[in-house]
Amino acid sequence: MKARGMLMWLAFMLAGTVLAPAADFQAGVASVKITPPLPFWLSGYAARTNPAPAVRTDLYAKALALKDSDGGRVVIVTTDLIGLPGSLSDAVAARLGRLYGLERRQILFNSSHTHSGPAVWPNLQVMFNFDSAEVERVRRYAMDLTENLVAVAAAALARLEPARLFFGRGEADFAVNRRQPSPTGVRLGVNTNGPVDHTVPVLKVETGDGLLRAVLFGYACHNTTLGGDSYVVDGDYAGAAQRAVEKAHPGVTAMFMILCGGDQNPNPRGLTNHVEQHGLKLAAAVERCLGGPMQELTPPLRSSWVMTKLDFAPHTREQFVREAEEKNVYKQRRAALMLEAYDAGKPVRQLAYPVQVLRMGRGLTLLGLGGEVVVDYSLRARREFSSENLVVSGYCNDVSCYIPSARVLREGGYEPVDSMIYYGLPGSFAESVEEIVFNAIKQALETTR
Repeated sequence: MKARGMLMWLAFMLAGTVLAPAADFQAGVASVKITPPLPFWLSGYAARTNPAPAVRTDLYAKALALKDSDGGRVVIVTTDLIGLPGSLSDAVAARLGRLYGLERRQILFNSSHTHSGPAVWPNLQVMFNFDSAEVERVRRYAMDLTENLVAVAAAALARLEPARLFFGRGEADFAVNRRQPSPTGVRLGVNTNGPVDHTVPVLKVETGDGLLRAVLFGYACHNTTLGGDSYVVDGDYAGAAQRAVEKAHPGVTAMFMILCGGDQNPNPRGLTNHVEQHGLKLAAAVERCLGGPMQELTPPLRSSWVMTKLDFAPHTREQFVREAEEKNVYKQRRAALMLEAYDAGKPVRQLAYPVQVLRMGRGLTLLGLGGEVVVDYSLRARREFSSENLVVSGYCNDVSCYIPSARVLREGGYEPVDSMIYYGLPGSFAESVEEIVFNAIKQALETTR
């Protein structure tokens, strides 16, 4: 009887082992505070006249490391920042490559694009008239940020443990197209008839025994609830949403990725009450998704990286000589950069542009595009690649400027034309911009199939 009882116990344990869901992945998550030292200049609005003297909410960089049963790996790093210059992202990726053998295609960086975060040098330097001491201060922050991003990714990789991944989509409706037609052309405003993308993709990360560990979610909307009259450090609606999710699930790390929100604004906007309102609405969409049926993801993890080049519309040295004489100080600064390039024999004719794909089996394909990508790209990509469960994110790896669609380029306005002054670039892209990007997207997707 004793032996029989032992055999019955062993059979029960084996049956339980067979019935228990397998953890096909390992996951690790980490977070580090990246709030700048005060006072510090904020980035995103040229109208600001002094640095921020106060912090309303802290800013964070967070990392999610994933590994499959065959050793495939990816690392996703999110930041509460206006954007990362490619030089900084690449420096972090190179360090992680040397330390952990990761390739560039396996590391994706995304910035929430809060306009209440610190200047990240040399991004948007035309906005500022820094003296040498202030330049050194923002350079120091960028150097410290580099160390913090390496550290947070390393911490996530060190914490890998069995995990299960699930994916679903929710919806939030506070984003509105901001390209408003007027008798004098397109201006920044509220266009309720313009294209939008209200979907909220959600990636749920559970431990092997079913405990919630991390939530990665996204939304296609500028992180600009607070305007240029705000002088406090803040994560804006994206920060508020992350805090709300983490409050609802103590011990869980919530991560936000901004999607193709280049021509989308939160509505209404301007007040801290609006920040919390939109953050809670986004968090509620995440919670509804977490509480409903979600698709479990399976290996393998695959990734690809394509660098392409976007052509600028033709320009001449003479036009920047004339621009240097204009009263607009931002045009003067842009002209100085362009004339310096001309005089060095290297006029700016093209922009190096990264396209990245992270594929999680057949259940989820994350497409990461550089720059401030307008919503047309997401809508077209999901339409053309309808067999993919596709999430399209802008603001990845290198936030170098706006990336207009052919439609937006033809219409003109802030995104395709005026914004290029602040980014220190020569002007609008050539008409080929959308097709060049989509050719790179197709190549990146094919590489991971």
